[in-house]
Amino acid sequence: MRWSDVVELALQWPEVSESVSYGEPSLKTRKRLLARHRMDDDSLVLLDVPVGERDHLIEIMPEVFFIEPHYLSHDIVLAKLANIPSDVLERLLVRRWRSSASKRALKEN
Repeated sequence: MRWSDVVELALQWPEVSESVSYGEPSLKTRKRLLARHRMDDDSLVLLDVPVGERDHLIEIMPEVFFIEPHYLSHDIVLAKLANIPSDVLERLLVRRWRSSASKRALKEN
């Protein structure tokens, strides 16, 4: 998977747009961060992943998921872009999108 694949996937949903966050490419839904591409290690910052779920993902898929100390107190998981299965990525992104999209956009989709 490449960043361009992530963009293509997310842009199919209403209200998603390409943006910049912390100087890096990102996707936003109504100005709320959906995901960010960490270019230095080609990974994704994925939001709305509760700590228990994050720990489980890291345990069962260590080749994909990881965390860094400054994210430990947040509902965030990091994912190696080259290794993440598209169906897993889509589930995580859809959940975040649903929490950020307008009621109208949710009805349309």
